[in-house]
Amino acid sequence: MTPDQTPARKPIPMPSKNGLAILLAALAMLGPFSVDTYLPAFPNIELSLGADLVGVQQTLTAYMFSFAVMILWHGALSDEMGRRSIILISLAVFAIGTLGCAASHSIEYLWAFRVMQGVSAGAGVVVGRAIIRDLYADAAAARLLSLVTMIFAIAPAVAPIFGGWIVKAYDWRVIFLSLFVYSVLLFWVCYRKLPETLPPEQRTPFNPHFLWQSYRQVFRSLPFQLKAGAIAFNFAGLFLYVAAAPVFITRHLGLGPDQFAWQFVPAVAGIFLGALSANRMAGRVAISRLMLMGYTLLIGAALANVVYHLFMPPAVPWSVLPLFFYTFGMSLVAPTLTLLVMDLFPHIRGTVASCQSFTQTMLGAAMSGIAAPFLVHSVLWLALGQLAFASIGLCLWLGGRYYHDHHVLPPKTVNAWETVE
Repeated sequence: MTPDQTPARKPIPMPSKNGLAILLAALAMLGPFSVDTYLPAFPNIELSLGADLVGVQQTLTAYMFSFAVMILWHGALSDEMGRRSIILISLAVFAIGTLGCAASHSIEYLWAFRVMQGVSAGAGVVVGRAIIRDLYADAAAARLLSLVTMIFAIAPAVAPIFGGWIVKAYDWRVIFLSLFVYSVLLFWVCYRKLPETLPPEQRTPFNPHFLWQSYRQVFRSLPFQLKAGAIAFNFAGLFLYVAAAPVFITRHLGLGPDQFAWQFVPAVAGIFLGALSANRMAGRVAISRLMLMGYTLLIGAALANVVYHLFMPPAVPWSVLPLFFYTFGMSLVAPTLTLLVMDLFPHIRGTVASCQSFTQTMLGAAMSGIAAPFLVHSVLWLALGQLAFASIGLCLWLGGRYYHDHHVLPPKTVNAWETVE
């Protein structure tokens, strides 16, 4: 048989909606697994590598910063090369970086391999959103995105618990070896089950001029800044507590490394139930009403957290209970906000998804590198920080609605999803 007669690879059939949701959620789980699993191991890493707490904290900052920078490219690369190729390449890079983390013998090496993890872990989140928008529209897309969020919510709940068990029974390096096995298995499943959702005729060129024009168009858009900023600041109120968890759990609440569930289970339960509620309400409840309910929970939970710690010392469960209501509200508004952002530029959704994730993750990097180390000395300061971020998110959302209601947009930029009132 000549090369020209070589049979083409049999196309991969499209999985069911539930199967696709599970696969995309498994890809998105790389992020929380990379962040939350090793948080209980911070003291062990300090002792093993001869580093201080700030040095170990910066392994999280290095991951988040590189995650944010590379996330700008995942969507653009997938717009040009297709969704499937970027997913597979990123999984391979992540596996190599994870194995390097397990073998690190100094804090500097751990920083370097955390960067390698960061530049690859974001592909699942960004490209996954683009895949959903390739296949579904409007309320159907919102329902699938919220279903992915519900499944994905398992990761931040089990990750710190799993990490705490490993630290008590084995060495912190086993955490990264477990992540390596997970990424290899996920690569195999994606190679076998993940089809390409972006046909060649719909792809856009990858070149510096086009990228510059695309990023310039997106980041100069005031509606994008307002709506993507609302998502980012909502998330910042949660990630402040994630970054502060090693100190918040062990010093302020007096719990052990295997008791991180006290913080993460309420937070993840809120994410799950909020996503479930968003799934049920998509297409049935007006956007303005959905946002009102979500932000009432966000602001109310953050305010209750501040009031409690003004008068009472930190204690379980009262210091962690507000996280449930905060994340419930956050997940209630997130799917709608995400789709509204992506529909601002429907011809470059992958690039828009990257820009939105960049905005969110850069703010997360600031949380871990600047805000958390500054605020972590007081539980009241953490609560005030969360309230401030939620309030900024609300103001940005209201600004986005005001802009939409008081500016006449060209017909081609108006989408049916945003007009559901």
